[in-house]
Amino acid sequence: MHGPGNLEISNLTKSFGGVRALTGVDLRIGAGETLGVVGPNGSGKTTLFNVLTGVIPADGGSAVWVQEGVDLLKLRPWQIFEKGIARTFQNIRLSPGQSVLENVLVGCHLTARTTWWSVFGGLPQVKCRDVAARERAMQALEFVARDIAATPHRLAGELSYADRRRVEFARAIASAPKLLLLDEPTAGMNPRETAEIADDIRKISEKGLSILVIEHKMKFVASLAARIAVLNFGRKIAEGSYEDVRSDPVVLASYLGRKGDHLSQSDATRA
Repeated sequence: MHGPGNLEISNLTKSFGGVRALTGVDLRIGAGETLGVVGPNGSGKTTLFNVLTGVIPADGGSAVWVQEGVDLLKLRPWQIFEKGIARTFQNIRLSPGQSVLENVLVGCHLTARTTWWSVFGGLPQVKCRDVAARERAMQALEFVARDIAATPHRLAGELSYADRRRVEFARAIASAPKLLLLDEPTAGMNPRETAEIADDIRKISEKGLSILVIEHKMKFVASLAARIAVLNFGRKIAEGSYEDVRSDPVVLASYLGRKGDHLSQSDATRA
């Protein structure tokens, strides 16, 4: 993996028609840090990811990749990927009819690029690049899920939901990212699967990779991130430690739709 980088997000704004999906959002992801962003459905979490990865344009603000002094909002999606930003999706996007290895190889695009010259006059070089890509894909698989790596030619569609998520993780880290964006990585999972995915993310984080994870489960995010930001209706309404945000009256009123001095254990689990 490449060295981690910093991302400074300032006054990020996005509207769809007359609806503000993001309003003046400020966030900072430090080098090697895992930052959690939580919020209910419709709070702007996935819009945030789509803007940062160039899927949709922002209406205003900036997202400066500090290492290179470049604003990601001015780049195309493939350029953002080349800067070392990889993501997963809330709805897993694998090709079920292709093998596990073939799916992970997609993430090796940057490290196994083939030039016109190598295609025209150097077939051995193409084969070397192909071998290097496969080695990198297998390393990513073995790092995330050694049991899946044991049968890399199995069709992705035959895997369990949680294992398909792990393959998506492997595909992302195979691109040697500096920042990994995880979009609701435990959506649709039971408590056991959720705990296993949390272990996988911690394992990735321990390698020094910067991670931005969005979820609606506050307790899950708290198990991964020392700092949490809360979105509601596209605005950041709180930021701090789990203890800070779980007792914030604005979070209680806006995020949970109730009043009180603190979140109960059941509230925290749902959040």
